[in-house]
Amino acid sequence: MSLDTPRSGTRPEGLTAREALQRLEHERASRLTQLRALGETGPGAEGQVMSLHKDTVRRVLAEVEAAFARVRDGSYGICRTCYRPIPVERLEILPYTPFCVACQRHAT
Repeated sequence: MSLDTPRSGTRPEGLTAREALQRLEHERASRLTQLRALGETGPGAEGQVMSLHKDTVRRVLAEVEAAFARVRDGSYGICRTCYRPIPVERLEILPYTPFCVACQRHAT
């Protein structure tokens, strides 16, 4: 698995659990800040757009929370469809993703 704690020093090819948790904490804080900012906007012509944006931010926040659960249960970094390791580069960009690129393409 890509998040096993290194046994002897560093592991340049993968994220450690600590690094993954730091990235997820950052994502969570960013999404919560977005929700607060969206909540402070008053009603107006853009109300429907803001509502859709809030829904999107809430969905991503739920994905971040699900990623925390995967870290806890040891399945973080493993694709939910093909069960192969998700490349670390993808996890660095999208730390809450549950899919590798190929499986994500098939899901959409």
